[in-house]
Amino acid sequence: MVGELLENEPKSTVVIIQETLTNERLDRYLTTMLPNVSRGTIQRLLREGHIFVNDKKAKNTQHPVAGQTIKINWPIPKDVKAKPEDLPINILFEDDDLIVVNKASGMPTHPSNGHDCGTLVNALLYHCASSLSGVGGVVRPGIVHRLDMNTSGCLVAAKNDAAHLGLASQFKNREVDKIYHAIVAGKLEKDEGKIDAPIARHPKNRKMMSVQTDASREAQTSWSVIERMNKCTLVEVKIHTGRTHQIRVHFKHIGFPIIGDTTYGPKAASQLSSNTGINPQRQMLHAKQLSFAHPKTGKAKSFEAPWPIDFEQTVNILRNNKL
Repeated sequence: MVGELLENEPKSTVVIIQETLTNERLDRYLTTMLPNVSRGTIQRLLREGHIFVNDKKAKNTQHPVAGQTIKINWPIPKDVKAKPEDLPINILFEDDDLIVVNKASGMPTHPSNGHDCGTLVNALLYHCASSLSGVGGVVRPGIVHRLDMNTSGCLVAAKNDAAHLGLASQFKNREVDKIYHAIVAGKLEKDEGKIDAPIARHPKNRKMMSVQTDASREAQTSWSVIERMNKCTLVEVKIHTGRTHQIRVHFKHIGFPIIGDTTYGPKAASQLSSNTGINPQRQMLHAKQLSFAHPKTGKAKSFEAPWPIDFEQTVNILRNNKL
């Protein structure tokens, strides 16, 4: 045991470090000691100054040292800032513990700078009334994972804290199967492959991610060809990790960016438009299937979202385009 959990109350948690770990960062260590709290939450609490080591504000880069006392002051929940909105949502499944939706492209998952309304959270607050987990905080109630704004498909949200923690644990331990369909620029020669390349924040553009060989955050993506079309390939993709923009970054890395992705494949989008006249208005990436164990019953659950109209139309045009 490398630490002892002394207190674990709603307002604070105290951990006494019993072993010095020179190769372990504080955020990773705390994620191990508090398995029901995500690493992202720990990092946010560190940034916001809610975690202290020997009564001094902790830093993400610190290492656990034997004898140190870590105190986590849990922030007091604020009133939910996101407002309920009567927005259409495509519900694939719903019970007392969770709701699975087929998120539309163009809809942000949760409010953020520039998007304080029109999000999936706004729609869920209206549909589910007060029955959403508070673990995600005031901006992300019920949100266990997310999809990029212009990515469509399966997304699960939790209706209570127990369901949220159970789902979050499965995502953290890579027990959730996430399968996507994507249309990439160019014709992949192999029928299947795996991309194993770490992803980190882009060193110059902080809004982007990039493959960086010296990054500590591993990222693994498997793919197989569904169909080869005119100057493009329709692929099925399975992600084994959950890095930001992972599929989009990985396919750019191997030279086959997702068509319509103006962030990671602007040249490919322009070339496709020039060669075929096709100009998708968003990245052609769809979360096709989501499988996990129900957090309450333990039963295996699997959900599949049909292609949205724009994705299906793009596939049909590429199939028939002979240019």
